[in-house]
Amino acid sequence: ERFSYYGMRAVLVLYFKYFLNWNDDFATSIYHVFVALCYLTPILGAIVADSWLGKFKTIIYLSIVYALGQIAMAISAVHDITDQNRDGTPDNMTFHVVLSMVGLFLIALGTGGIKPCVAAFGGDQFTNEQENQRRTFFSVFYLCINGGSLLSTIITPILRAQQCGIHTKMECYPLAFGVPAALMVVALVVFIVGSPMYFKAKPQGNIMLDVCKCIGFAIKNRYKHRSKQYPKREHWMDWAEEKYGKLLIAQIKMVLKVLFLYLPLPMFWTLFDQKGVFIVQPDQMQTFNPILILTLVPIMDNIIYPLIKKCGFNFSPLKRMTVGMFLAAMAFVCAAVVQLQIDKTLPTFPSSSQSQIKLLNMAPNVISVQIQGNNEEQLLPNQTDDLISKPQKGANAIRFVNGFNTPINISTAEVEFEVTEPLLASNYSLLKNGKQTFTIRSNSASCTVEKEFGFGSSYTYFIPSTFTFSTDCGGEITEVEEIKPNTVHMALQIPQYFFITAGEVMFSVTGLEFSYSQAPSNMKAVLQAGWLLTVAVGNFIVLIVAELAKLPKQWTEYVLFASLLVAVCFIFSIMAYFYTYIDPAEIEAQFTNEVKHDDDDDDEDKPRKNSQNQILSRGGPLIINRSTFPKLKSVR
Repeated sequence: ERFSYYGMRAVLVLYFKYFLNWNDDFATSIYHVFVALCYLTPILGAIVADSWLGKFKTIIYLSIVYALGQIAMAISAVHDITDQNRDGTPDNMTFHVVLSMVGLFLIALGTGGIKPCVAAFGGDQFTNEQENQRRTFFSVFYLCINGGSLLSTIITPILRAQQCGIHTKMECYPLAFGVPAALMVVALVVFIVGSPMYFKAKPQGNIMLDVCKCIGFAIKNRYKHRSKQYPKREHWMDWAEEKYGKLLIAQIKMVLKVLFLYLPLPMFWTLFDQKGVFIVQPDQMQTFNPILILTLVPIMDNIIYPLIKKCGFNFSPLKRMTVGMFLAAMAFVCAAVVQLQIDKTLPTFPSSSQSQIKLLNMAPNVISVQIQGNNEEQLLPNQTDDLISKPQKGANAIRFVNGFNTPINISTAEVEFEVTEPLLASNYSLLKNGKQTFTIRSNSASCTVEKEFGFGSSYTYFIPSTFTFSTDCGGEITEVEEIKPNTVHMALQIPQYFFITAGEVMFSVTGLEFSYSQAPSNMKAVLQAGWLLTVAVGNFIVLIVAELAKLPKQWTEYVLFASLLVAVCFIFSIMAYFYTYIDPAEIEAQFTNEVKHDDDDDDEDKPRKNSQNQILSRGGPLIINRSTFPKLKSVR
């Protein structure tokens, strides 16, 4: 299931940009909205599970919805459905956009709806005496998540890179989405097959409705009795005692206590869900995160935490989460340092309010050019669009300027440059890193020349008027380096990946177990959904800050987010210091025993109450003896 989700997500932005032809900003915005929706729908899934269907049936029904969404995404990526002229481009883009949006909505509903149920359903398989085993389960659960993430991050880009199509071969997005869809169906079947082995806790009525009504009544009752003449109560929820049972009120107090603690947490996810921006090249560098998680989780559980405990330090769950937030902030500080090094390799690009002119001298002698600041300059009709950013995905942007007296045709094994007329430049073509062989033709004459490329560079090659079609094209082609290749080694990214992953292990794994352990029995899934809601809020913060900040440099944005998280980390540490850990099962047992004791007392008093009713039915004066009716408080 995690391969299905992360595999689809790994190519989603590329699908938006290169299949639906959306620009970078819009594609990124829709991506973050989708991720946020995936972490908003857990609330719905938790309500359905805890109040109506139970966790097991909720997982099954919403997994079917989930699989249908994956299938819809795979169908939306088949360009041949609307490609009437067979040029590889869909003719009816509206069909593909609508179908993909329906698919993403179903996926968000399905994956979000089962998120809190799967974790809580796993926790339900353990008794209160099996706390250590349950903690181990949540660690293994997180290992499985990242195992699926690791495999999908490696395999899905390979599937996408395949060429497929009925009439025209294009990048195979149907395969990249289709395999996750098939795996989701397999996951559902495997889960159903294991049904006889599971403990299935029954839903306990519409608990969320009761919770909302109880909170609403407490607020309303407190407002009615706001005068100083009424004595204060220990907790504002105690104002609901006139109408609701003490057990429900105690359970709501537990949930509210944890939810209040969650308020600063979205800032962690704001940074964490941007870890993809760390990537320079190649894209597979992002597999470092799940690999580290698979390594660090058992090391933390079996070595680091026990060692800290032996040293006499109480490394409680909230302390672990605080340290995890701080490590995530350090990861973005490291990212800012790396980005500063990357920026040194970039040329000066014009801003949105500037223009940039490049003068190309194709004459054999030096030419002096003077451009006066305020004079209007006339540009020749053969001007060409230039690069305004570094080539993406480590590709190299290459173009040729033809100074020869006849049209020339240039090609490589992968790219066919258009025919370039004399004294004109070709458009930029993107080439992979490594050795490339260029074949240059004019009429019947041809020659070849080899060039070696790194990652993310840009070159313009001049073919002079004295050009000859001889060995190595006469060595007369002049190379101008416009953008330097990437010189920042990928190893510089390791520290930031280590910090963000260590932070994730300490924050997220601990948070999952903490959310379950502090939740009352009838609201396990609800509190898991509250935990996941912090992820959704974090993604919305990304969109808001990115829109409002408008920082000119990427490294300054990293420093901004790191600073915000450090401030939030400090606030959270104070909140954690005053938090008191509870045992929900023990508290619920106390209230249950009180209720049972009251019921027993009521049973003992039944004969006396019957006598009382008989006396009252006969009429006449009645003298109440407190020793005879110890439970009687008032009489009409």
